[in-house]
Amino acid sequence: MPHESVTDVIDGSEDDGFTEFAVAAWPRLVRTAQFLTGDFHEAEDLVQTTLAKVYSRWRRVPRGEVDLYVRRALINNNLSRLRRKRVVHLLTPVLPESLRHTSAGHAEAVEQRTALLAALSDLTARQRAVMVLRYWEDLTELEIASVLNCSIGTVKTHARRGLTALRAHPGLVTASAPPLPVSTGARR
Repeated sequence: MPHESVTDVIDGSEDDGFTEFAVAAWPRLVRTAQFLTGDFHEAEDLVQTTLAKVYSRWRRVPRGEVDLYVRRALINNNLSRLRRKRVVHLLTPVLPESLRHTSAGHAEAVEQRTALLAALSDLTARQRAVMVLRYWEDLTELEIASVLNCSIGTVKTHARRGLTALRAHPGLVTASAPPLPVSTGARR
């Protein structure tokens, strides 16, 4: 089944700006989803599923909270995807080899990205969500708490534990590893 684009999913009816939002947000959402899933194709599927669900509720989403609503939906859909995947893995006698899809580019950049995605995949789903929202989406701790529907203290705990795990990850300890973000605590 070929992938449908966002505009293919929506018929020509009045959509209150959804198509415009979806087309503009697509690259950012796919990038975020790729860090969450570790796979470009799964990221596209996750974003498409999320946008389809958001579209069904679009008229009820407060216009001032669209980004928050979509990020929360993306995170929740990813967590649901992980739960379903875990059940399938528990029922599968032999786990399939994980395929890593990387974009074409300089070999070192591809290697660093692969190492980072592997390290992120070793984090818990909540730690990975906090890392992606904080360091790639550049959200504040308060915004992350709102997206994840948890306290700021929980966000700080996941961030601290996630950074500790990433700093200790064997794939990122090498000299060619990408620099890890340093939490300065400046943005609150």
